[in-house]
Amino acid sequence: MSDYITTYSGIHFYPAKPNRAQIRLCDIAHPLSLMTRANGHFPEFYSVAQHCIGCCNEAKARAYSDFVAFACLLHDGSEAYLADITRPVKQHLQEYLAYEKVLQDEIYMRFLGRLPDAQEESLIRQVDDAMLSNEFYHYMGEDLFETRLPLASKPKFFVEAFTAVEEEYLSLARGLGWDE
Repeated sequence: MSDYITTYSGIHFYPAKPNRAQIRLCDIAHPLSLMTRANGHFPEFYSVAQHCIGCCNEAKARAYSDFVAFACLLHDGSEAYLADITRPVKQHLQEYLAYEKVLQDEIYMRFLGRLPDAQEESLIRQVDDAMLSNEFYHYMGEDLFETRLPLASKPKFFVEAFTAVEEEYLSLARGLGWDE
């Protein structure tokens, strides 16, 4: 059994020992467009990539910096290499969280050139929570927080072809200055 995964682009990538130079945006956009949010419990397909796109668009609608908007697009990038684990379980997996942090930091460094500072991390978390709140209300009719967190944008909560989602993800990245 190997210690690597073979990525969409064909790279042998070691998630437990990430090599920043091997991180490709296509290796994030493609698998995230195929991964379901809420562990597949929504009544229709809604991907992690759609969530990230929604977060990026929400950051832009709030007039946050391009850095924060791009960080919002990338904030679940480690899941392309490690998998998406629901928050109620993830909080109890300290070793997983350590791997996730190392990998997510490498993704930020690769595409943003630096890590988000504490204020930027707070903005990213606020956007992520607002999207989560509205996703669950839309798909499940459930408020996850005491009140539904407001959105400045109008996310697309509907099934889209994964290829269209993947291209939108990459297009947003290009619009924020990414050029690989």
